Amino acid sequence: MRAAVVNTAGEAPVCADFPNPEPRPGRRPLRLVGAGLHHVVRALASGHHYGSEQAYPLIPGVDAVARNDEGRLVYTGLAESPWGTMAEWLATPFEVELPAGTDPLAVAAGMNAAMSGWMALAARREEVGDLGTVLVLGATGMSGGLAVRAALFLGAERVIAAGRDHETLEQLRACGAVTVALPAAAPDTWAVALGTAVAGAQPALVLDFVWGPVAEAAFAALGTPGTDTHRAAIDYVQIGSLAGTEVALPAALLRSRRIKISGSGAGSVPKAQMIAEVPEIIARFADGTFDAPYTLYPLSRVGEAWAHQGRTRAVVVPD
Repeated sequence: MRAAVVNTAGEAPVCADFPNPEPRPGRRPLRLVGAGLHHVVRALASGHHYGSEQAYPLIPGVDAVARNDEGRLVYTGLAESPWGTMAEWLATPFEVELPAGTDPLAVAAGMNAAMSGWMALAARREEVGDLGTVLVLGATGMSGGLAVRAALFLGAERVIAAGRDHETLEQLRACGAVTVALPAAAPDTWAVALGTAVAGAQPALVLDFVWGPVAEAAFAALGTPGTDTHRAAIDYVQIGSLAGTEVALPAALLRSRRIKISGSGAGSVPKAQMIAEVPEIIARFADGTFDAPYTLYPLSRVGEAWAHQGRTRAVVVPD
């Protein structure tokens, strides 16, 4: 079969022949419709992600929309290495049918991004029954923006969206979020801006898609002076690290606030739990709550897809 193939760590994939995937017991192969080129796909293929097996050659891709042998469109993923989802044929352990009228390529582009925030929000709602105020750091990326929309849909009392892109912040404000601009040229202002935003309503949940200096600014904003034990507890969930992989964590914040810092991602969230939430997330693409702009690249141009940047998500499709 034709597939995107990464031969060496750090190299872009090329379109080449690759053995068909080994069939799963009781499951027939699926034919690719579109596979999103997410940040995690690049990181896994390069060997920089904690989940990378660093065994080459491999086919990149963690999820996809495909067509089954009955002609139905399904969302799928979790192919067994070295096979990924950027190939003509897929052998995967699950498939969830798309509702009629759903844009399959928007699902391919945005499902992984939407799931990252949705899982943390769903876990919080199940644990305590409500979301309260939610602060999203990195809200102007695709994952963060979808998390803002998810929090609003799931009934958060207030959603604070912090990010750098002014146009996207305006769109999120129109959806009902309170927005905080974090100008790239002035990181020394971030803590003050975040502190002002959370002063009126301390967040019960923080979704951090960027980490690094943005997280440190958030720690400063959340670590207000005093030892008032009546202040609400904070659940701080680390999801992405586009701004940096390390932070300095103030001891005073941990001692003066009821704050829990945890992570959400592959390895910390059971696969069965993620799959269980897939139909509900797909339904949000079907009803228009979620959207994911995309740019299409055929398998033969996967190298160009790998270099793609901008507001849209690259989606690899068959030639």
